[in-house]
Parts: sequence; structure tokens; C-alpha cells
Amino acid sequence: MKIKWLGQAAFVIKNNQNLVTDPFNPLVGRLPKDLTAAAVTVSHTHLDHNYTQGVGGGPQIINQAGDFTVGDFEIKGVSTFHDNANGAKRGINIVFTIRVDGLNLCHLGDLGHVLTEAQLKEIGPVDILMIPVGGHFTIGPSETVQIINQIKPKVVLPMHYKPNGSFMPWPLANVSDFIKELGWKVQEVEELEIDSKNIDSYKNQIIVFE
Repeated sequence: MKIKWLGQAAFVIKNNQNLVTDPFNPLVGRLPKDLTAAAVTVSHTHLDHNYTQGVGGGPQIINQAGDFTVGDFEIKGVSTFHDNANGAKRGINIVFTIRVDGLNLCHLGDLGHVLTEAQLKEIGPVDILMIPVGGHFTIGPSETVQIINQIKPKVVLPMHYKPNGSFMPWPLANVSDFIKELGWKVQEVEELEIDSKNIDSYKNQIIVFE
């Protein structure tokens, strides 16, 4: 399996087919022109997370809680909130777990709060965690550490932060603040190639995409 970060909360997970998470509107940035997938997960309806028309191949759009299977991908949506006020400020957020190639991935979308015991039970064990770290619209660096301690993943992929040199208009934190808070080893990659056989070599690492 290969994983590539496209920006914001968008990743493409490549196995025999592709799965794309939270594709963003052109107002935010540019998705690859040749991006295709069998499935697209959408955590919520904000424009930087729901631009499904930017993904070709006639993908199945999954934007709700429940259990789904698309090709090799076993997908589960868990209902959470986009804020720490039970959704009163920004509404619902769907956390997605994705089982593929013998590993459990979890994409937190724009989670806005520490998880409850019931939500943790629904999410289950996680090998690779995709977590927002930029704050402002979602959890910030200190809360991310709490959630990582709750979920206990082997590998962390930060997302939803302001990359160096970005002209993104929102006041998101840089990934460096999160790295300092968590204190794990950092590895920079262009694309992550990972499976059940080599994941232990990445244990307790933050993977930052170039």
C-alpha cells in the first residue's frame, strides 16, 4: 500500500484501487488532474473537504456513519463533532476507519474534540492515524497529543496544517508546533509505502509529506 498526502485533509491511499479522503475545492489548492479512485470519503460538507467532482473514475462517495466495502477497502464511518460543543458551532464530523492490506487506518476529518469511550470503541485499534494538527477550525497541537494517547496508533500522519510557503488564508498552525508537542521521531517522505510487514520500522514516528 502507498499513501500520499495531497494537502489539507486529502490523502490518496493506493492498493489495487485508490481511495481518496476529503478532496478540496480549487479555492484551496490543486488536486492532481489525473486523480481517480474507487471510493471517496467525506468527513463533512465544508469546501476544503467535499470536492468530490475533483476525483475521476466514478468513485463511490461515502459521507455518513456506517459500514461499507469498496473493493479491498473495508470502511467504517463513526459520527463525531466538528467542534467541542456537540456540533452547535460547526456540525457533524465523520471519522473514517479504513482496513486495507492488513492494516487499520483512521482519518479523523475535522475532529473538534477529545473522543469519548464509546467513540473509541467504535473506532477500534488503529495502526496509522491521520490527524488534524493546525487548530483554528479543529483540534490544535496540545489536543492532538491527548487524542493520540487515546487511540495509541503506531504511526501518525499529520494533516490540516499550514505548509511552509503556503498562501492559505486561514490561520492554521504549522506542523512544527505539533511535532514539538508529541516529541516522536520525524521522517519526511514524498510517498509512504507501508504494509503489515514493515510497519514496525515506522513505529512511534510522525510521517511528514514533502
